[in-house]
Amino acid sequence: MGTTAVMERPAPGGLSKTRRRRVTGLGILLAVLVVAAALSLAVGARALSPAEVWHGLFGAPTSDQRLTEIRLIVETVRVPRTVLAIVAGIALGIGGALIQGFTRNPIADTGLLGVNTGASFAVVSVIAVFGFSDPFQYVWFAFLGAAVAGVVVFGLASIGRGAGNPLTLALAGQGITVFLMAMTTAVALSNQASLNALRFWNAGSVAGVGFDVIWPVTAFVAVGVVLGLTTLPSLNLLNLGDDVARGLGVNIALSRTVGITAVTLLAGAATAACGPIAFLGLMVAHVARHLTGPDYRWLVPCAGLLGAVVLLVCDIIGRLVVRPGELDAGVVVALLGAPFFAVLVWRGKFRSA
Repeated sequence: MGTTAVMERPAPGGLSKTRRRRVTGLGILLAVLVVAAALSLAVGARALSPAEVWHGLFGAPTSDQRLTEIRLIVETVRVPRTVLAIVAGIALGIGGALIQGFTRNPIADTGLLGVNTGASFAVVSVIAVFGFSDPFQYVWFAFLGAAVAGVVVFGLASIGRGAGNPLTLALAGQGITVFLMAMTTAVALSNQASLNALRFWNAGSVAGVGFDVIWPVTAFVAVGVVLGLTTLPSLNLLNLGDDVARGLGVNIALSRTVGITAVTLLAGAATAACGPIAFLGLMVAHVARHLTGPDYRWLVPCAGLLGAVVLLVCDIIGRLVVRPGELDAGVVVALLGAPFFAVLVWRGKFRSA
């Protein structure tokens, strides 16, 4: 027995090598994120040189009209959208990894909980009722709609014979999503202002949002990240099966409640600020699993950094491909994500055949 235990114990050198590889990977992702952020400040309808970006960030006010315009572009347009892309990308990346872990569903996305459609329904409803037009006015209702949808889905999945079953959660999420999509369409078609706002907001964009929205959203994302990180040790055990996790002392109900709350905060905040961005969490969670392995203590941080990189790069691509116009970041992500999703489905069918 003792000999077997020693033989099964991983070699310390192997663990050290794996840890170094993971740390190196996170360091590379962080460096790529810094480069992408620098490019985001320079790229757009009006390209800026590194010197102009530097002046826009740190230069003193001047009477030179050209330099004043550059400063205005950097401070009021490029910096907010760069920060929002990073914050929303981290939120959706971590949320995607968590929802796949807690549902044990490899094709689960943050939209599974109905948060995207909950936010959409709230936005069109308050615009139709109150006539709001400023994002700062309706972003709070978007977050509230996302949160309520997540709570309702989780509540429905927690009652009845299939309580706590990942399949029950997925079915409840799809049911609420379909219902809210129908309600959103009904409200939008009956109100022109709601329809116009939904067409812009539903595409998923990090442009046009100021720091008056970004800072509160970042606070919600930070709370969601902290809650999500606290669940990672138990999440590793949950993926061994509920019986094994329960036998090892995991409070399954508490862990899932905290985890789903974290996903709702992360996805709800990102969706409220940017609109629904499909496939991002799905994609980066799978790439992160390939890079780090199944250990969620490494997978989740990697997914967060990947989410920020992918969303920022997609936003940059959207500014370049149709210059001087723009493609919304959500559209570019969907163009990448749809084939990625198709490949996942094909590989699953292939393996099961």
